[in-house]
Amino acid sequence: MERKQDFVTGPILSKLIRFALPILGALILQAMYGAVDLMVVGQYAGPADVSGVSTGSQLMMSITGLITGLAMGTTVLLGQRLGAGRRDEAGEVVGGAVCLFAVLAAAISVLVVAFARPLCTLMQAPAEAFDATVQYVRVCAGGALFIAAYNVLGSIFRGLGDSRTPFLSVSIACIANIAGDLLLVAVLHMGSAGAALATVASQAVSVLICFPVIRKKGLPFAFGKSQIRFHRQVIRQTIRIGAPIALQDLLVSFSFLAILSIVNGLGLMASAGVGVAEKLCGFIMLVPSAFMQTLSAFVAQNVGAGKHDRARKAMLFGMMISFGIGCCMSALAFFRGDLLCSWFARDPEVIANAWDYLKAYAIDTLLVSFYFCFNGFFNGYGETRFVMIQGMLGAFCVRLPVSFLMSRIQPVSLFRIGLAVPLSSVVQILLCLLYFFHLRRKLENASEEA
Repeated sequence: MERKQDFVTGPILSKLIRFALPILGALILQAMYGAVDLMVVGQYAGPADVSGVSTGSQLMMSITGLITGLAMGTTVLLGQRLGAGRRDEAGEVVGGAVCLFAVLAAAISVLVVAFARPLCTLMQAPAEAFDATVQYVRVCAGGALFIAAYNVLGSIFRGLGDSRTPFLSVSIACIANIAGDLLLVAVLHMGSAGAALATVASQAVSVLICFPVIRKKGLPFAFGKSQIRFHRQVIRQTIRIGAPIALQDLLVSFSFLAILSIVNGLGLMASAGVGVAEKLCGFIMLVPSAFMQTLSAFVAQNVGAGKHDRARKAMLFGMMISFGIGCCMSALAFFRGDLLCSWFARDPEVIANAWDYLKAYAIDTLLVSFYFCFNGFFNGYGETRFVMIQGMLGAFCVRLPVSFLMSRIQPVSLFRIGLAVPLSSVVQILLCLLYFFHLRRKLENASEEA
């Protein structure tokens, strides 16, 4: 395969933008991906199925987060090998990833299908929607092999410097998912099970289409059946890099669920308002999210090539672009958040609550422009253990206690509760700055010793 982006030579800014744009497009489609299931089920099925899809998808998102976190280990490791010119080892990275995620997918299928009912009880699925939730979870878990393959293929392409093929893959999956939802839910009236089957089938279609694309383009290194085996050292390195990201994503998602449980205690309107605001936040923070993934691949190749100054410049460019766009999104969310919230709700009280909470996220939109780019930079260096530690400190030492304390101050304000999020980002940025200078000194000392 011709590498779409050779990150170790040439202009930095233009290559960053060209690589980030397809990732941004893929993230937009993924954000729409989950919304389509709820929209179709909401139109053509009953409330129990809507609740089943909503609750079941939250559980599956946590499980999928484990896969995507580990898959980042493949992206970083592959990028470092290619950047260092060690193409023979690149084939071992891909082969080891195939074996690792095949075993992981099989384990997820067996365990989640077997324990779907206890897991749904733990998620406090409503009694009226309990069976629909169990059906959704079991169907999705049964297709874990395709879910894993879908995410791993994306991680491999990004490691190669190719963000267009993952975008194509997500586009195909999104179209197939819409068609599947309309057929299985609207026509065949299969409810939550139909929505789950459409999700799994769409990812299977995307995976199957990717294989002829790979055969047509080829790979920039030797890869065949002989490489598909358990390369112990490669798998250990993949887990060492990816496991902290996976664990952080899981624990941070739990912290946000805990905040939602705090808000749920304030009543239906507050709960509905925060739900609308959270949905909007997924869209207004897409640009820094795209640059976090972009920098992970870009920095990894330059680290492999020993070009540390180039990696640092890429991070600064990412911060500048994210902050510039973040200023526009922040102003829109803070001053006209009611207009944005009206896209998802009609009740004036719900819109008012959503806007109040969204104002705090408008502040955080500026901060994550720096924080996410720092994370992408550290991921590229394989410093994912630090990323996990600072993420957990922000979640459990700042975000949760501050939101709990703010919920006790009368009169209760969703804006004050929401301030826990930007306060957490401030602390995490400071930790990232300290670690950035520590890493820089360590690299300079190693260079002097060499």
